[in-house]
Amino acid sequence: MIRVLIVDDQALFRGGIRMLVESQPDLVCVGEAADGAQAVRLAEEQQPDVVLMDVRMPVLDGISATDRIVRANPGIRVVVLTTFDLDEAAARAIRVGASGFILKDAEPELVLAAIRTVHAGNEVVAASATRALFKAFGRQRRTAPAAFGELTDREREIFALAAKGLSNTEIARSEFVSEATVKTHISRILAKLGLRDRVQLVVFAYEHGLVGDQQA
Repeated sequence: MIRVLIVDDQALFRGGIRMLVESQPDLVCVGEAADGAQAVRLAEEQQPDVVLMDVRMPVLDGISATDRIVRANPGIRVVVLTTFDLDEAAARAIRVGASGFILKDAEPELVLAAIRTVHAGNEVVAASATRALFKAFGRQRRTAPAAFGELTDREREIFALAAKGLSNTEIARSEFVSEATVKTHISRILAKLGLRDRVQLVVFAYEHGLVGDQQA
């Protein structure tokens, strides 16, 4: 069973999502929170697999709550619920460790797919969508850490393509290698840089000025 925590300040919305979650044989709702502080406490107590997190809430916002939950419980995956495609709050939540975002008016099937996708260890937004977010809401560049210098030339090539939002299939076609080879390279890159997933890779690239159209 995939354990889900629902966080939103609107009781009606929480109730609807709970009904959706509990209609599935492989999902169970382990709690609801009306603000970020409750979410942090419940995440610690219930140890959910996935948290559906609203970003704008009283007491403690979803961004701060995501940061605290992910830092204290690295195995918990957070999916941000947002009203807009290009939402600076969603970008900030991804920056602190969310595994992606979905729109609050998404079809029920997409919400369920998002829960199962992040539980499987994948992100729930395309890297290209994340790239668009950070292009719109970028911030001052930081110097790349020493770990980036440890990447091989081939890994840097793959990193650059992934940072631009290309899928494994597109990278494989571009580099004339198999998708399995690309996946291996991506896994090694993430491990060397201490990143969770491809979404975090895109964030890393934008924050350190390592995307082609950012570089001087």
